Amino acid sequence: MTTDVSNVSPRIADYRCALSGSTSCSGARTRILAWSVSEASLRVARCAPPPSLGFTLLELLVALALLGLISALLYGSLSLSANSWDRGEQKVEQASDMRLTEEMLRQTLSAQHPLRFHKVVDQPLYFAGGTDSLSFAAAMPGRAGGGMFYFRVALAPAGDRSRLTLARVIPDYSANALPDFRDADSSVLAEDIAELRFGYFGRDPDSNDASDPTWRERWDDPQILPLLIRIDVKPAKSQAWPAMIVEPRLAPEAGCRSWYAVRNRCIGS
Repeated sequence: MTTDVSNVSPRIADYRCALSGSTSCSGARTRILAWSVSEASLRVARCAPPPSLGFTLLELLVALALLGLISALLYGSLSLSANSWDRGEQKVEQASDMRLTEEMLRQTLSAQHPLRFHKVVDQPLYFAGGTDSLSFAAAMPGRAGGGMFYFRVALAPAGDRSRLTLARVIPDYSANALPDFRDADSSVLAEDIAELRFGYFGRDPDSNDASDPTWRERWDDPQILPLLIRIDVKPAKSQAWPAMIVEPRLAPEAGCRSWYAVRNRCIGS
């Protein structure tokens, strides 16, 4: 008995041929075995769990460690840049304050006037040079209003800090003593100053030009101005300013009817 497999599918034909037991269907049995193995393999593959698409714990720990290291480096770089920027701005501000202060003091001290107390017998000068303060008479620049004023350069407390100030009052020409500065107008020259020192270069009182001038911390000669004035300023949070040396006007005989040049004294009005 033979089976007509021309009108059925190849797989069904192979199954019928194999069931018929015909010796001519050995190829069909081989194909059926191959199909069975293939289907079993596909079924096993479908039932197998999918491969993992995530990270292992070790990989995650390594990634976190690298991320922390990169973040630390970036934070350090940004902090360094910010600190450098702040220090640069602070230095620029300090340099600007120093330049403006030096210019103001130099102009004011260079414009000193040998103003005298004509009501006093010795006619002393409007000048008081201490170790940490300096008082003198000078003309106000025309752009600032002009006129003669009595100035004082000193440190003024401002909370837990000190300011470098320039105070001014209108001198009383009928007075017989140096004015105080309780009601004086004051200008702030620099903030947060730790120390202010003055030095004076000149000769001892009653000495003549034959004696050599020296530096001293105070100026005690009421009849003549020092040859040079040195100002040392030390800010609280930065380096000390370069020493500023100013040469005041040398006209001590102004206002004197008779000037005794041997002793550098005013002896008449």
